[in-house]
Amino acid sequence: MDEKYKLAVEKLKEFHQEQVLSKYNTMSNEDKEKLLEQILKIDWNQMSNLYEMAKKDVPVEEAKVEPISYVDKEKLTKEEKEEYLKIGIEEIKKGKLAVVTMAGGQGTRLGHKGPKGTYDLGLASHKSIFEILCDTLKKAKEDYGVVIPWYLMTSKENNTDTINFFEKNNYFGYPKESVHFFMQGELPMILENGNIVQKEDGTIKEAADGHGGVFESMTRNGVVKEMKNNNIEWVFIGGVDNVLVKMVDPILIGLATKQKSLAAGKSVVKANPSERVGVFCKKNGKPSVIEYTEISKEMAEAIDKNGELLYGESHILCNMFNIKILEELGKNKLPYHKAYKKSDYLDEKGNFIVAEKPNAYKFETFLFDAFSKIDNMSILRVKREEEFAPVKNAEGTDSPETARALYKAFYGIKE
Repeated sequence: MDEKYKLAVEKLKEFHQEQVLSKYNTMSNEDKEKLLEQILKIDWNQMSNLYEMAKKDVPVEEAKVEPISYVDKEKLTKEEKEEYLKIGIEEIKKGKLAVVTMAGGQGTRLGHKGPKGTYDLGLASHKSIFEILCDTLKKAKEDYGVVIPWYLMTSKENNTDTINFFEKNNYFGYPKESVHFFMQGELPMILENGNIVQKEDGTIKEAADGHGGVFESMTRNGVVKEMKNNNIEWVFIGGVDNVLVKMVDPILIGLATKQKSLAAGKSVVKANPSERVGVFCKKNGKPSVIEYTEISKEMAEAIDKNGELLYGESHILCNMFNIKILEELGKNKLPYHKAYKKSDYLDEKGNFIVAEKPNAYKFETFLFDAFSKIDNMSILRVKREEEFAPVKNAEGTDSPETARALYKAFYGIKE
């Protein structure tokens, strides 16, 4: 018996997952090899613990929650603005900034086949989201005379398609040697009965581990080490789906430097007290984000002496970290959160079952859980119409239509 197969059988027996090999004899040699590698690579102890966690209700965390202080970009004095700009521009010109775009998702919710970044926003220019983001780096190259390294976190599912898209489009005119790709981590999904989810071909179904996996992935793939070797000091990390994201912002760098913060985040004011967004706050004295599901009506509606919401700073996944803290964050695993999803699967007899309702747990980490490991964080409030135009839903709010309108209004495009 093949040694690898023998080890896999032992591992599965130990964790009562023998059904994973039910289809093994009818699988192609390529799929057999892939399955054995998956079995031997998976941390089964971790999966067992996650399954036990998934079956329980999440305990409500007892924490002292208070508002976090922020700086409103609009209300900066001329002197403050000039000071922050001077500090930030100097850092950028010295080559101290790198940018990371989290681009592991597919455009499924938009009805798009392929990586989300390859989606055509519907402009007359037919620019994809990737090209729109690249435009901001090309502009920074013009403004500051420096090529900012661009790192894209892909997933196993879309890595090849993403790289091919960049190749096909000649990297949108950006220097190819300054564009780097690395893959985020994945975790198997688990059915309600505790069985690992398998695809129709018999291999194990794995799902991306959430945007919080960016720190571990950057460390595992040698990205942080490479940045350190290149004297990078600040790293902007943002999602792929915000077409107004300002990845190169000297004011944000200047503010964090001035406040001696190792991290910074951008916020936009909540549209209304009940808007379904996470908001910046302090939990037990540390920076944090409180989810809209966790915030009470009283807290959501509380206002300060100026009539502004006390908890009104929406977290828009536009964050910047000093390289020192990035190293630390990459060494520690963030807590996993469960999501209840619908997933087709192989049953214990090897039959492929199409799911009709949610039946499986997916596990992911959230980037903002890292904030609690940071003593202080600079928050810069920016204008929604200038820096936040997400493309998440096929229609309605945060759709291509709303993002396109915001993009055209900001850049004064009339078509």
